[in-house]
Amino acid sequence: MTASGHHTSEIEQLWYSSDASKWQRALDRYWEYVKPTHIAIEREMDALRPDDVRHLDADQWYEWLLNKYFVWKYTAPHRYATTTKHLIGCQATAAGRHHLLEIRDRILGCENASIRDALRTAKQFPGLGTAGASGLLALLFPAKFGTVDQFAVGALRGVRCLPERDQLKRMKPESLTIANGVVLVQIMRCKAVSLNELFNTSGWTPRKVDKILWASERE
Repeated sequence: MTASGHHTSEIEQLWYSSDASKWQRALDRYWEYVKPTHIAIEREMDALRPDDVRHLDADQWYEWLLNKYFVWKYTAPHRYATTTKHLIGCQATAAGRHHLLEIRDRILGCENASIRDALRTAKQFPGLGTAGASGLLALLFPAKFGTVDQFAVGALRGVRCLPERDQLKRMKPESLTIANGVVLVQIMRCKAVSLNELFNTSGWTPRKVDKILWASERE
């Protein structure tokens, strides 16, 4: 409890903690909430690098999206079915397969793009909204992007002193806009920078911050 009688959430306590071990434990807890059936895909996506997908041909790239990325991002079967329907339709024609490769090549050039432009590029993939787009960016460029979704919003709303608090309150967590995504990724970037400065490290990234936020919503 605070002096004013308000309950202080665990994520708020952590957010302002200068204890490196607490942050590490919070990051480690991410794996406690991964479904056992998804541990392998999580490990694979955790080690993903841009070169792993850069030279895939059209069929390989489609298979990677369908059987790797969408499986990783949409763990609920009904969500996977609805989001992949658009992707499967795009793959049905040669023009559609070429289009998927073109988007892939554009997104691989987004590491140093603005958050807004990168999200816009990733959203060109059929079936991806802002949350899905941010997830792909977070896997490819974890030092620059984190996944923005309803869980990140829910967790950050528990950190009452954030300058972005009013913006967070106005967001619709299950239908985030690109503008919302920009705010959320920027929060994660700033926190990663502050943690690296605080602990004199270089290992904290927006992706690691998003993992902590995601896990905190499951406790």
